[in-house]
Amino acid sequence: MIARLYRRPCEPAELLIRGVHVLDPRADLDEARDLLIRGGVVAELGAPGSLPAPADGEVLDGSGRHAFPGLVDPHVHLRTPGQEYKETLETGTAAAAAGGFCALIAMPNTAPVVDQASVLTSLCDSAGREARVPVGFLASITRGLGGEELTEMAELRDCGALGFTDDGRAVASAGMLRKALQYQRLCGGVIALHEEDPALSANGVMHEGAVSARLGLTGIPSISESTMVARDSAIARYEDARVHFQHLSCVESVTALAAAKQAGARVSGEACPHHLTLTDDVVRTLDSRFKMNPPLRSEDDRRALVEALRSGVIDCVATDHAPHARHEKEVPFEQAPMGTTGLETAFAALYTELVLSGELELGVLIERMTAGMALYDLATPRIAPGEPANICVVDLGARWEVGAGGYASRSENCCFHARKLHGRVILTLADGAVAFRARMLAGVGAVA
Repeated sequence: MIARLYRRPCEPAELLIRGVHVLDPRADLDEARDLLIRGGVVAELGAPGSLPAPADGEVLDGSGRHAFPGLVDPHVHLRTPGQEYKETLETGTAAAAAGGFCALIAMPNTAPVVDQASVLTSLCDSAGREARVPVGFLASITRGLGGEELTEMAELRDCGALGFTDDGRAVASAGMLRKALQYQRLCGGVIALHEEDPALSANGVMHEGAVSARLGLTGIPSISESTMVARDSAIARYEDARVHFQHLSCVESVTALAAAKQAGARVSGEACPHHLTLTDDVVRTLDSRFKMNPPLRSEDDRRALVEALRSGVIDCVATDHAPHARHEKEVPFEQAPMGTTGLETAFAALYTELVLSGELELGVLIERMTAGMALYDLATPRIAPGEPANICVVDLGARWEVGAGGYASRSENCCFHARKLHGRVILTLADGAVAFRARMLAGVGAVA
């Protein structure tokens, strides 16, 4: 059976985290426990102070800290191949590990586009040498993201593609999408869609509304997204095909997704930390870190996304981590490329802005931030005996300034730059191995 996630070889962890507060909503766990890892597998959960240390491992003091299932991100841009000056497999997965993520799914809008088996195979091989956390890959729906000719989807699936997307561009032709969904039913995998009607979004650079009017900037109306969600939901239902909607941003898209689910369509959706916590009001600064596609929208849109995430209409959180080099972003707002990084700040931003404010419960946030792999028929991280150690340990009381100590990512275009956030990841275990540990983390037999 072909592998679907790839990472570099790592030593399995031998570790006891003593007295850590374990929160795993799926396992109905929310209490202090000793957490024992042997050979990279969760061996045992016990009362605080009850478990012996592993003979050849280390003991960490987890008191005052929380252990969650490792976060997963079904939508990142790692810029490999061809744009390694922005990000590499090594730096992108290092950023992921620093943010508590134990697995990622990368998009195919690279240079060259991942639209051929040879490109995908080479990429999987590279991840097997360089990635710090397991990475899976989507291939493109159409050749060169051109929207005119389907890729060899069956061949790409056989080479490891988890699914297909033209992310960065919409599949504008309904007929082309229908054909892709017909092939998808035969070869498997999920079709993930960037929803945007280019005739409506045109040359827009931010949300169309009062702020764009005041700034004199061309706006992108929310209907450019929501009309495509409604259209493609109807096609998915007609074809009985599996479709995932990427980075939803507005009230109308939430309404369309909810209606499609109610009608029986096999559809799902994701929302990003920036759309869940920020609005177009911050664009008044003309800081290009706030320029992304889809754009930051209104407060009503933001609240609708949060409620949809809480209720499960939106299935998961994805960062849409989109690194750009400094010289690309340090230009006038209209000229800057779309995109923000997000792997290192996703949990802290959502915890600070949504959980501490009372908009979302912590357990719901963790459930949504660990749900993305299930969309691609991959195992969801769980903290339970016999499960691979996919765990992030967080100090919820820690307050830190984004970017003050630099970034693990190669790029610095983070929309949360210089914000003071609560909740710092101090340890990440990915597929049984330590992928990240903060320097301040110490314990009996541990190296600080």
